[in-house]
Amino acid sequence: MVKVRDMVMQEQQGSLEFFSNGTFLGLSLVVIIAAGVLCGLAWYRSGYSKKTAVLELLRFVLICLVVVTLNQPEWLQTQLPDRRSTLAVLWDTSNSMKTRDVIDTQDLSNTPKSRAETIQPLMSEEIWKPSDANDQRKPRVGLQYNVVFEPFSSQLEPAEEATDLNAGLSQVLDTHANLRGVVLLSDGDWNIGNSPVEAATRFRMKGIPVFAVGVGSKVPLPDLELVSMDAPTYAVVNKQLRIPFVVRSTLGQDRDVNVILTQAYKGLRNNIDKKSTVSKLIRVPAMGQAQENITWTPPAVGDWTLTMRIPRDTQELIPENNEISGFPISVRKEQLKVLVVESYPRWEYRYLRNALERDPGVELTCLLFHPKLPKVGGGRSYIKRFPTTNELSRYDVVFLGEVGVGEKQLTVEQTRDLRQLVSAQASGLVFMPGRTGMHASLMSGSLADLYPVVLDAATPYGVGSGTQGHFALTQLGQRSLLTRLGETEEINQQVWRTLPGFYWYAGVKRAKAGTETLAVHDEVATASGRVPLIVTKTYGAGKVLFMGTDSAWRWRQGVEDKYHYRFWSQVARWMAYRRQMAQGESMRLFYSPDRPHVDDVVTLNANVNDPLGAPLDRGSVVVQAVSPSGKTQTIRLQPGAGDAIGLFTGAFTPKEFGNYRLVASSSETGASIQTDLSVQGLNREQQGRLARFEVLDEIAKITEGKLVSVSEVRSLLDYLAALPEPEPTVHRTRIWAHPLWAGLLILLLGVFWIARKMTGAI
Repeated sequence: MVKVRDMVMQEQQGSLEFFSNGTFLGLSLVVIIAAGVLCGLAWYRSGYSKKTAVLELLRFVLICLVVVTLNQPEWLQTQLPDRRSTLAVLWDTSNSMKTRDVIDTQDLSNTPKSRAETIQPLMSEEIWKPSDANDQRKPRVGLQYNVVFEPFSSQLEPAEEATDLNAGLSQVLDTHANLRGVVLLSDGDWNIGNSPVEAATRFRMKGIPVFAVGVGSKVPLPDLELVSMDAPTYAVVNKQLRIPFVVRSTLGQDRDVNVILTQAYKGLRNNIDKKSTVSKLIRVPAMGQAQENITWTPPAVGDWTLTMRIPRDTQELIPENNEISGFPISVRKEQLKVLVVESYPRWEYRYLRNALERDPGVELTCLLFHPKLPKVGGGRSYIKRFPTTNELSRYDVVFLGEVGVGEKQLTVEQTRDLRQLVSAQASGLVFMPGRTGMHASLMSGSLADLYPVVLDAATPYGVGSGTQGHFALTQLGQRSLLTRLGETEEINQQVWRTLPGFYWYAGVKRAKAGTETLAVHDEVATASGRVPLIVTKTYGAGKVLFMGTDSAWRWRQGVEDKYHYRFWSQVARWMAYRRQMAQGESMRLFYSPDRPHVDDVVTLNANVNDPLGAPLDRGSVVVQAVSPSGKTQTIRLQPGAGDAIGLFTGAFTPKEFGNYRLVASSSETGASIQTDLSVQGLNREQQGRLARFEVLDEIAKITEGKLVSVSEVRSLLDYLAALPEPEPTVHRTRIWAHPLWAGLLILLLGVFWIARKMTGAI
């Protein structure tokens, strides 16, 4: 690049530059000189004719312009900054900044400050001005800049519920010109949006450093935290409800913590009529966590609100995370409809039937085929034939004992009805195989996809042994409420280890993909691992459970119904949970997840029956979702695909925290039903989490900045003062490619051609 000439510089400076090398420029000069000599000779030979002189001069000018064009001339105009540079101070306003984990060594009370309080003194313009900026005796060059303060959190509603570092940095870069640098005041708790590395890369490309000031603790402070409480959306009056919870400790010693659950009953006017509390003393290990559950028996039907809290420990420094409140729960009467289908009245069937029959919340129906009897058995709570399609849709749970497809057993059409009951109407199906091997006939029919395990064809009648086998809970089983027979996790494992064993189990190769194995044989294994004995699966809208032994009735030894009844009671209610969310005479509405968060996709399902009680296979179902602020969203549910007759599905995304009112209606049947959906907050900004200095350090390194603590802020002033002013803006005009330049060449070529015609040269 060769610069030919500089113009006078005041606010602007301009220069003409040729983007060619010296060799090409020298060759261009030779061409121009040769052209001048040849044009002079032509004029000389014409006897110094005036017309020839004009023509040759025009020829010489054209040659010079072409040569200049080939050297790519450009006009560069430099615009100096018209104002002082800017230092942007970007400060975090998200909820994580409320965490009180900053200890001031000069504070004798040793009371931790919040992260927001710690950075508050830095929100002054004077802090970021160099100490000698106002000293007239010292040079001021490079020390003057404007300071602006920009808060950031996220672009959600409310914004404080998340931290979007990438958006905050990008907005500063797009908003402010002549940036000298950026100071980022944050705890680094990035939890939404694109990676901040994207914004940091943009800063690096523009040569603008980001200086991060990290605030918060990098090590856990002494704290007891109530991490979670998992309450269902509804409960049954006068029925024990187990509510799991987790307490985490960062204390140096074990602690006995009294967990208190407060239940507030709301009357017709949404006023709190009465309160009650239950408590449980648990042991929380040092630097660990305890996962327990607390038992509550709802005393009355209605809407309740649950609040769980733990007292503040004397050594605890962050008490804000000791409570979880605002969990609504609906308490109602329960009447589960259960169907038990069996062939022979084996012991497991007899005790299961007795347990369910004594349960006041269960309406039991039994069908006993008994192939060796001339007709189907009858009696109290017995039926003499398998229910029709319409009748079957009434049942919430079906226990399928040692029966199969064949004579005096199930028909192919009845297995199709069972499949449709589970997939479309959210019912539960329990497989309980026996020693006659009848379940093998289910492996190739409509129930094959529902069966959660692969049976071993080599042992169709199961495996018997003279030595007792025992259940062994898997990790999933240890956490599952289905297998929770003890009050604590330790007691529960001890109960399962001491339960009376079994002498027979079904021949199973392995559990199928997409299932959850809760318990396995404690000793026997196949090529795929331990023999699965209790396996669950979700199929369509419903749930399936496989029980691989017929000896659960032996759990009654010495304790009567304590464990046997508790287990099957939990199974029945777990399987019927979704069907019981909201139901009317001809319509049922259920959704998943049952306690969604803001921005979660909520799947809505509705079962609709026509006036004759048959599933409505075609029609229109509309759900009106009324948000806590009163906004209404209309969701039109679509008919289910395949065998999901009578099922209508749809989805919506809640954008507000609180209770949504869902109203479903069908224009064909005129039926409608309504229920409440409790939407939880985003819960991204949890107080008490450690500061993520590694995120801030990465941003600083990419942009060639620096990460410092709050106490080291003064050291940044020297870095800021040494930063160069923003580069002037350069406007480049490509003369050789400009349309006017091309037009000038074409015009002169035309004039030259016409002139030659006029002089008779051609």
